[in-house]
Amino acid sequence: MRYYLIAGEASGDLHGSNLMRELSAIDKDAEFRFWGGDLMAKYGGKPVKHINELAIMGFIRVLMNIRTILNNIKLCKTDIEKFNPDVVILIDYAGFNLKIAEFAKKKGFRVHYYIAPKLWAWKTYRIKSIKKYVDRMFSILPFEPDFFAKYNFKVDYVGNPVNDEVFAQKQNTILFKEVVEKNKLPDKPVIALLAGSRRQEISQVLPEMLKVVDLFGDYQFVIAGAPAIGEDFYFQFTEKSDIKIVYNQTYDLLKISKAAIVTSGTATLETALFEIPQVVCYKMNIPDFAFKLGRKLIKTKWISLVNLILNYEAVVELTQNNLNKKNIYKELDKILNDSEYRLAMLNSYNELQKILGTPGASQKAATMIYSDIQPNN
Repeated sequence: MRYYLIAGEASGDLHGSNLMRELSAIDKDAEFRFWGGDLMAKYGGKPVKHINELAIMGFIRVLMNIRTILNNIKLCKTDIEKFNPDVVILIDYAGFNLKIAEFAKKKGFRVHYYIAPKLWAWKTYRIKSIKKYVDRMFSILPFEPDFFAKYNFKVDYVGNPVNDEVFAQKQNTILFKEVVEKNKLPDKPVIALLAGSRRQEISQVLPEMLKVVDLFGDYQFVIAGAPAIGEDFYFQFTEKSDIKIVYNQTYDLLKISKAAIVTSGTATLETALFEIPQVVCYKMNIPDFAFKLGRKLIKTKWISLVNLILNYEAVVELTQNNLNKKNIYKELDKILNDSEYRLAMLNSYNELQKILGTPGASQKAATMIYSDIQPNN
């Protein structure tokens, strides 16, 4: 079978690679063509477009890059027709992928959506396009099937691929000493800094994170470097400190950490599944009144996946003006020094794990996709 996959961000590249791996195991004749990153490239060769060229955040930047975006859409449509796949698999990245869904469906291609667009947060009107142009949708968040059911659209919850990744990594133990020696780190307890995967979010959040470094002298702060971001970019923020950056070792870094300060996104869920207490941060380069207006348009109380899945505040979220030195210090101090507070967060993580269920999301999704596109279906 021929599979055309489209991922536009780092998380999509991860989930897409796992899906491709499982599809390859089920379908020995699988042929892939894809938009994605280095992880997907392990199974499908060179991407049509790399995620480094696709991750454009913010209304202004989208407007500034509108010509590039339109050219990419045109290229994608032409490339799909040329490849003539048995199925087009869209991975998150809703703004781009829903346009491709309409095109692909009208051209007669089977359209599957893996990792549902977050319509429960905003832009619920997109449900009309999904119902019209998407044949099957596979969800990785346990509350999504009920949400879509309200609009008479069936969604299959397959589990969360982050759960799969973390479960596999937990089987491989690593010692604090190994990580320290490998990266030439001091022999001090670690607080991990996961500042995001894009330059825009790193620029907004990392400087705030770094303000508390001097207040925790018994610990070392270590940045988990984003794969597409070079050390020179981080150096503009760290040049006045001795903070280290480690690349391609985020999971190992979390395994040995006492706590983490994490930018909202998939990393909050990863941190929770590794059972590391965390402070969640988020900040945009917009006036505070604009952020508050935006929050009114978003239909969820929380921004972190941990709180969204649990449906209560298990981890503190610091956003915009609340993301400051005083508040980060206060929360991090509680996590490190208040044993009851720390235990309550860890107990919430256990509840989270039960809700997510057992590993195997990528395999379940691949099995459903392969079965759905068989000629007799």
